[in-house]
Amino acid sequence: MATQRLIALDVMRGLTIALMIMVNTPGSWSYVYPPLLHSKWHGCTPTDLVFPFFLFIVGVSMWFSFKKFDKGITKKSLYKVLKRASIMFLLGLFLNAFPYFDFENLRYLGVLQRIAIAYLIGALLCMQFNYKQLLIIFGIILMGYWGLLFFGSTNEPYGLSSNLVLKLDVLLFGENHLYNGFGIPFDPEGLLSSLPAVATLLLGYFSGKIIESSGNIMVVVKKLLTVGTIAVFIGFIWSFVFPINKALWTSSYVLYTGGLAMVFIAFLLWIIDVHNFKKWATPFLHFGTNPLAIYIFSGIYVLVIIYLINVTNAQGEIVSAYDYLYADVFVPIVGNMNGSLLFAVTHIIFFWLITYILYKKKIFIKI
Repeated sequence: MATQRLIALDVMRGLTIALMIMVNTPGSWSYVYPPLLHSKWHGCTPTDLVFPFFLFIVGVSMWFSFKKFDKGITKKSLYKVLKRASIMFLLGLFLNAFPYFDFENLRYLGVLQRIAIAYLIGALLCMQFNYKQLLIIFGIILMGYWGLLFFGSTNEPYGLSSNLVLKLDVLLFGENHLYNGFGIPFDPEGLLSSLPAVATLLLGYFSGKIIESSGNIMVVVKKLLTVGTIAVFIGFIWSFVFPINKALWTSSYVLYTGGLAMVFIAFLLWIIDVHNFKKWATPFLHFGTNPLAIYIFSGIYVLVIIYLINVTNAQGEIVSAYDYLYADVFVPIVGNMNGSLLFAVTHIIFFWLITYILYKKKIFIKI
């Protein structure tokens, strides 16, 4: 039964990857429907659920992988965790450097780097401490991070230019090595804000325990729905004093998004396991069995199209293949806004075909 339930986990992973491709690959950033954009600062859109959902899934998977480590951390287990985290971190650095490899302005942190850091810390915690101890650590992380941010700045502790996450990253890495998408050097995958990301992973780990330890699937669904709803409620209430903020990965954001992840996986278990309604999920199952490979390939693919391939459009102008596909192929069909959306959906289908081929050939790329 536990093995069957992992189908829902693969489907959730696949849905998350598909949504990631959609939000990362619009035809034009000038024409994107609001739910497919990140919150400008405080708040949470559907797009802001992608990353925490993925970390949550990593945590669920860790329960099934690490439950055998009942003797604490060993040399063998430490080596495996360090190796996997290092490879993930280096792949993230490669994506940041590609295609120009300008090391003087290389962004050190990023999505894969955060996953690597959260995985490393989370794995060591889960192998060393039992369930009750992890619950205490989870609470300490959330409350401790709140205290660090609140007392770490005398002026607007949760503001873009005045938060402790920014101050620490600038001190350690320098402004040239941070993300600049907010108008100032600030990294939404900052080093300090990776600490509460560990708590998101732990929520997934706790959910994995619920999934396996309950004998009846409906009991699992009810438990996940109950705990998830409580987490969402606490996160929402907490947000009045500690705002929900993805870029800072606030503790309220951890509970709010982690609770929604629990509710969502409960829904998938109910659909897939209780009602045996699986056919609709097949494409997402394909996505979910090769998530790392498709994430890296999609990143390289987009960068190659944007920067390395130029074509001549109908007006005789030389433009990137990315711009050409959007403006000359999709916009004439459905207009600017829907053309941008169709561009993204088409790429989901394109990447799905790749995962489908890998799945049929039983090629599962892991580290």
